[in-house]
Order: sequence, then C-alpha cells, then structure tokens
Amino acid sequence: MVATTTCTHTPLCPPADSPDGMAARITAAHPEQGWSLLCNGLVLFEDTGELLPDGRIITPHRPTDVVDLVEA
Repeated sequence: MVATTTCTHTPLCPPADSPDGMAARITAAHPEQGWSLLCNGLVLFEDTGELLPDGRIITPHRPTDVVDLVEA
C-alpha cells in the first residue's frame, strides 16, 4: 500500500492500490489531455488505464471484447 496521500476528506478516500481506488475524489481534471488526478495520487486515463503513485501501470481494462450471445 502506498502511504503518500493528499486526501483530507472524512472518511478518507481509498488508497490508490486498493480495488476501489478509483472512487477517490478528483483533484485535477484535464479532459482535453485525457487524464485526471485523484486525491490518493492515482492518475486515471480516458482509455481506462491507470498510473499508480509508485509508478506502476494498470493497462486499460474497458469491456471491449464483449461477445454477442444472441444467435441470428
């Protein structure tokens, strides 16, 4: 777990490396550049990729490989 955080909310936002880390509040939004910084240090990209405060990368994980189960 990353100890560095700028969160001052009550209750505190979840840590960046937790499963619900994306639930933290946005502190800087740059939609024209395709990213937002959360108060827990997580950088979210519009393609659903993430950059953790310690430099680890989480690759995009959007559901693009949806299989059509309806038969024609």
